[in-house]
Amino acid sequence: MTEQPELPLDPPTPAPPARPAPTASPPPGPPPRGVAATLARPPWWVRLMERLLAPWIEIKREPTVPPFVLDRPVCYVMENYGLSNALILDRACREAGLPSPFAPLPSDPLGRKRAYIALSRRGGGAAQGTKKKSYSQGLSRLLMSHRISPDMDVQLVPVSIFVGRAPARQSGWFSVLFSEHWALVGRFRRLLAILLNGRDTVVQFSPSFPVRDILAEQLPHERTVRKTSRVLRAHFHKIRAAVIGPDLSTRRLLVDRVLDAEPVRKAITDQARRDGSEYLEAWKKAHRFAWEIAADYSNPVVKSLSFALTGFWNRIYDGVTIHHLDKLKQVAPGHEIVYVPCHRSHMDYLLLSYLLYQHGIVPPHIAAGDNLNLPVIGSVLRRGGAFFLRRSIRGNALYAAVFSEYVAQLVGEGFSLEYFIEGGRSRTGRLLAPKGGMIAMTVRAFLRAPRRPVVFQPVYIGYEKLIEGKSYLDELTGQPKAKETIWALLRGVLEVLRSHYGKVTVNFGEPVRMDEVLAATDPEWRTQMKEEKPTWFSDVVDELAQRIQVNINRAADVNPINLLAIALLSTPKHAMAESDLLAQLALSKKLLAALPYSDRVTVTPMEPAEIIAYGEKIDVLTRRKHPLGDVLGLEGETAVLQSYFRNNVLHLFSAAAWIALCFQNNRRLSRAGMLRLGTTIYPFIQEELFLPWTEDEFTERLNATMDLFIAEGLLHVVNDEDGGILSRGPGQTDEVFRLRAIAHSLQQAFERYFIAITTLVKNGPRTLSAGELETLCHLAAQRLSLLYAPAAPEFFDKSLFRGFIGKLRDLKLVWICPNGKLDFDERLNNWEKDAKLVLSRELRHTITKISPEAVSKVASPAP
Repeated sequence: MTEQPELPLDPPTPAPPARPAPTASPPPGPPPRGVAATLARPPWWVRLMERLLAPWIEIKREPTVPPFVLDRPVCYVMENYGLSNALILDRACREAGLPSPFAPLPSDPLGRKRAYIALSRRGGGAAQGTKKKSYSQGLSRLLMSHRISPDMDVQLVPVSIFVGRAPARQSGWFSVLFSEHWALVGRFRRLLAILLNGRDTVVQFSPSFPVRDILAEQLPHERTVRKTSRVLRAHFHKIRAAVIGPDLSTRRLLVDRVLDAEPVRKAITDQARRDGSEYLEAWKKAHRFAWEIAADYSNPVVKSLSFALTGFWNRIYDGVTIHHLDKLKQVAPGHEIVYVPCHRSHMDYLLLSYLLYQHGIVPPHIAAGDNLNLPVIGSVLRRGGAFFLRRSIRGNALYAAVFSEYVAQLVGEGFSLEYFIEGGRSRTGRLLAPKGGMIAMTVRAFLRAPRRPVVFQPVYIGYEKLIEGKSYLDELTGQPKAKETIWALLRGVLEVLRSHYGKVTVNFGEPVRMDEVLAATDPEWRTQMKEEKPTWFSDVVDELAQRIQVNINRAADVNPINLLAIALLSTPKHAMAESDLLAQLALSKKLLAALPYSDRVTVTPMEPAEIIAYGEKIDVLTRRKHPLGDVLGLEGETAVLQSYFRNNVLHLFSAAAWIALCFQNNRRLSRAGMLRLGTTIYPFIQEELFLPWTEDEFTERLNATMDLFIAEGLLHVVNDEDGGILSRGPGQTDEVFRLRAIAHSLQQAFERYFIAITTLVKNGPRTLSAGELETLCHLAAQRLSLLYAPAAPEFFDKSLFRGFIGKLRDLKLVWICPNGKLDFDERLNNWEKDAKLVLSRELRHTITKISPEAVSKVASPAP
């Protein structure tokens, strides 16, 4: 089979280096020979018909600036012929300042006084003849003309036209039936589609390629025509799949394919043997599982939901902002896209699908927990693309096989997916440790049928208020999670509609490409593709999960509520004088601007005074009048819940917080000493906050942060020898106050680490298992919070202690003995020495005191 030419057909493909930069306007001076002719006005009858269509058509061009130049005549290529398509194309070209498709090319090689061709036509009458053509006659004529005339040099520009796919306005529920899909419709249905949905028309121009490049292969004429047609059809298929989604099979057919797959048939046989039943009985059980899982995607339902959700979002939110979507659109064509958002709220499902649909991208199939498979609601979600997953599939091999095969079918058919690798909604505002189950299924599906490169698209979703805020607080204080029911959902919706939740921001992060991770893990990965579990499989899944979480954090949005929470939660009463709060907000914004975390992080443009006014406006901030100056603070449950929003952006201030923390209890420290401590602590905060830097990069960031603190007057250079001695101001100066406010965000993390080390050392080596140590740390932290200073709920979160203990094991600072207990050596004693530089003597004494008490109470046998 002849290899296809590498033509720049897809939108994300850049133009060749020798070509000029894309622009919608011709180069300075007169147009090249032949281009001037194509800039002529179209015939009178075309202008007349366009005037008749004008009230019904509103065009959105993608991209706004067409990605080609007018350095040679242009011939447009459409997927399907239709007069309406040609008229829409002509209007789009006129609005973009491009040549008209109805003006003939130089020498009129098409023979019809036009400058466009179509790959196929709607079925017609006798005029079309009886012989079915497998390629475009216009394309054949154009290629032959170039062979005959050496001076002819035309560029082909593929153009995709979609009527009713990017709804900027809602024109009525009936229009849903006539939105764009895969079927080639007749003239009457196309007319209805234009009348109902013409104001939602998208015209997508792709990069051009010269006809001369096609002929350079010097293949026979008919072979060249067929090959070019095949490449163009593949291109149009990619664009259509990216815009309206893959060609949908029915749910029943997809379920049949799942049950007919070899892994599922083997699982059915094994199930029948375990149950001692007939194969048919086990098959019926697998069929029920598949029917319970499978989505029933419906374009009309998706569009209907977009209508309904528009009013809902406008009612509860002040706006939804989206960043970096243009970069996703460059990646999407030709790739299997897996959306992997952070999981903060049940609104995440709806928001992402809604925004993608509104911006002309097909919504993904979403892996949803079966707790959402409620009467009525479950059916609607299923038709919106949700497929349901049981919370636990351990011990159910048949269900696991059916679900894994269903995911493989979706990947193989080119459906975009969405799932949350954290496994559940974060109750603390931090990213949770990733679970690799869905990623593993996606990797297996790709290895089994590597048809399209897989790209994981991290998505950061930032809220200013949480709909589930009250329930999260209840769960963190020990109350059981409320079970989802249809009645609870209805009551919740009514309550939500009576409230207001500020603004929402959705940021698309840097994509994670599976093939790059595979190549980095094992350059020879293709040799093990067909193995059931390659040796590198677990490493690839772990690396993908880690990169996804890191890139979610690298796309964070810093809103006014995040900045207020960072500042005010650093004080015992969660309050500040207005002048102090203004200064602290200004410092936070300066840190974010001077030391950018990533080019995808977005920060509110509000000035400090505007941030305070906004916090008061949405009832987050309370102002108390006082003769010596107003005091601004957080009160009641609002104060506790703000730790959630502080944790959203905690990673952005990690380097600054560490430097400030070192000066909490020290007036002077050497730069070298802080860097040594920083590299010691970095693996643990990197694990907890999913930080992106290597150890050397973190050291560079610490140095840059110290330089910034010096420039801001927060630190001073005492001695430049041996790397320099730095000092802070004395007593309760404003500079010391600001340093303490920055340090507070990381202090509780270091306290947790000290609790774990102290508890382990006090009990001695080979005494506690990892699970026992985790429980004791949780109780000690909880007791510390109850007896001394109230802490944020996540301070005693078991998962954070679990992550720290796991990192100790990864670094070989502790290890498991044959009896299952943790062993360690004298290296842990260095932690106590380092803790003296960071934690106060009183706090260290308190933690040391309560740790044995917690141990004795838990370790003692129950009466």
